[in-house]
Amino acid sequence: MGKHGHVAESNMDAAFPEPSLYTIKAIAILDNDGERIVAKYFDETFPTAKEQRAFEKNLFNKTHRANAEIIMLEGITCVYRSNVDLFFYVMGSSNENELILASVLNCLYDSVSQMLRKNVEKRALMDNLDGVFLAVDEIVDGGIILEADPNAVVQRVALRTEDVPLTEQTVAQVLQSAKEQIKWSLLK
Repeated sequence: MGKHGHVAESNMDAAFPEPSLYTIKAIAILDNDGERIVAKYFDETFPTAKEQRAFEKNLFNKTHRANAEIIMLEGITCVYRSNVDLFFYVMGSSNENELILASVLNCLYDSVSQMLRKNVEKRALMDNLDGVFLAVDEIVDGGIILEADPNAVVQRVALRTEDVPLTEQTVAQVLQSAKEQIKWSLLK
């Protein structure tokens, strides 16, 4: 085989990287000022929060006026979608299949859309932030895509949020009974 065979082999490896389960580098939702609402990074491409924010700013500046759905930036393939005052981003490596990234993006967007009853805008998202974080966790875990069906994601999020005993109603009940106890203690 000799040296030449080996060189050709390593060039081939570079051209066709090993397929990896860890396909998603990051997911982010930014507002229309480019400020982070939700961001989850799954590898060490941007190890510090400062680097992540700098990348998000750069990404936002390059995409918020564009009509495209995909951009290559700093060696990262990013697919994105916007609605009203929200920008949804899914990032993968430069050799990642954009159809895979797009399927994650669409799953994220459609899940959020269902959870917000199609009212995909910042205020509604902020009111349902816990559910949105859960949805991100259901779709991608540690960079591995777990789910691409928004209906399944929304169902799982609903099940996980039902586990939390303090609903708005119970909070109101607790406050009401606390008020009554305070009243009674004042009357004594």
